[in-house]
Amino acid sequence: MSQHLTVVQHPLIQHKLTIMRCSDTSTAVFRQLLREISQLLAYEMTRDLPMTSTVIDTPVAEMEAPTLAGRKLALISILRAGNGLLDGMLDLIPSARVGFVGLYRDEETLKPVQYYFKVPAALDKRVVIAVDPMLATGNSSAAAVDLLKEAGAKDIRFLCLLAAPEGVARMKEAHPDVPVVTAALDERLNELGYIVPGLGDAGDRMFGTK
Repeated sequence: MSQHLTVVQHPLIQHKLTIMRCSDTSTAVFRQLLREISQLLAYEMTRDLPMTSTVIDTPVAEMEAPTLAGRKLALISILRAGNGLLDGMLDLIPSARVGFVGLYRDEETLKPVQYYFKVPAALDKRVVIAVDPMLATGNSSAAAVDLLKEAGAKDIRFLCLLAAPEGVARMKEAHPDVPVVTAALDERLNELGYIVPGLGDAGDRMFGTK
C-alpha cells in the first residue's frame, strides 16, 4: 500500500458505521456491525497481497490458477477492543495466524502500559495486520507497532474503525512505513483523549461494560 492513510468510503461501511455511532444502538447490534465492517475493511487492506499460481483440476480442465503467496498472514489484536475487528477478519481469512498485544491507557498520562504480548513466529516473513477500533492519541498504536517491529515484523499495516487527526499524525511520525486503513477520519480528540464525534469507548460498547 502506497499512501499512509486510506479512508474507505464504501457505502455499506459508512451506513453501518452510522448505526454504530448512535448512542442507543444495543451491544449485540454494535458487536455484529463491527464484525461486518471489519470484513469490508480487511477486503480493502488485503487487495495488494502477493500472489503466485498453482496448477489445479477443475471439473472441466486443468488450469493454472492464482493463489496467495508466502507465509500465512498474521493478524494482531490490540487488546481488548481489537478482538471485535479480529473476529470478522478471521471469517474472511481463516488461515491467518493470530497474535495479541495487551496495552491499556493510563487515564492520567494517556500513555500506553503493556501487560501482554504473544505473537506468531516468523513475523519477518508475514504480512502483519494490527487491529484496534480506535486510533485516538496514537500512543498505544505506535507502542504496539514498536513491539511488533522488535519481534521482527517488516510489512506491517494498521486497521481501525475510527481515526482522529492527532492519532494519524502520531502514527505517521512514529511509523511512516505503516499504512493506516480506517472507515472514518473524525474531527479531533476531546480533553479526555476520546475521538469526537466518535462512538464512545469501543470496548465498553462491544462488551457491555462501563
